[in-house]
Amino acid sequence: MANEVVTTETSSSGWGTSQVYVLAAVCLVIGLAVGYLFRGSRSPAPPASVAQDQAASLPPGHAAMGAPGMSGGQPTLDQMKQMADQKAAPLLAQLKNDPRNADLLINLGNIYFSTHQFRTAADYYGKSLEVKPKNIAIRTQMASCLYYLGDADGSLQQLTQATTDDPKDANSLFNLGMIRWKAKKDSKGALAAWAQLLKTNPELDPSKKAQVQKLMADVKAQSAN
Repeated sequence: MANEVVTTETSSSGWGTSQVYVLAAVCLVIGLAVGYLFRGSRSPAPPASVAQDQAASLPPGHAAMGAPGMSGGQPTLDQMKQMADQKAAPLLAQLKNDPRNADLLINLGNIYFSTHQFRTAADYYGKSLEVKPKNIAIRTQMASCLYYLGDADGSLQQLTQATTDDPKDANSLFNLGMIRWKAKKDSKGALAAWAQLLKTNPELDPSKKAQVQKLMADVKAQSAN
């Protein structure tokens, strides 16, 4: 479902509990839309989810509790935060002695991103970028966090910086187009980002190229109506 994207009118202050569950489900479904469409290309794939790894650490019965309106025994939002905090604890201890360790900050961001704690994840990614501002993959990941929080403008700012630092990065260009189109209704801006993506990535996998071309055709058709 590469032509879908999370849209929201929620302020950047955060989501309510029920909204987070809906968002978490949607994020899994549209992982190809905002995040890392081009696995194996210029940017690395996102961190694997830690939720399943940590579910066993919950008190008996907790892992079987489903979210409101969802099935499948997903942990609650509070439980996901507890999982992240538990996983992060040893890294935070290391960070006290090395507060500008970009790798530690990124790992902390990954933990909180994987458990849908997007505000905390964005904070750690931001701190890592203060140390290594040219890390395009992490800036793109931070942009995804901001978008999931409802801060489309902040997300676009990060993606614009990412594409300035690396005009060929497929993931940041793809997301830039998606958010311009879906959040800002900026068809011309979306098409420009995707045209740049195709032009600067001639080695792109044919199936991925076809997805981008399909999106461009959809945007042009929508604009013509």
